[in-house]
Amino acid sequence: MGIIGTILIGLIVGLIARFIKPGDDSMGWIMTILVGVGGSLAATYGGQALGIYQAGQAAGFIGAVVGAVILLVVLSFLKKG
Repeated sequence: MGIIGTILIGLIVGLIARFIKPGDDSMGWIMTILVGVGGSLAATYGGQALGIYQAGQAAGFIGAVVGAVILLVVLSFLKKG
């Protein structure tokens, strides 16, 4: 159930991040899930590096959404360049 839960949370986080970030993000369901999961991982490891989270502690839902929005911004810059 862990991998299915990760996929569902990644989908929800990815959809919210795509809704928050303005502009056209033409991507499918799989890429949306990957952006959500990647945003969660980026928020977790970035928060641990900044001292916000302890080692072994995962980012919360809001942190995952913020990480996914940042990841979408980076992806849009890479797509344009």
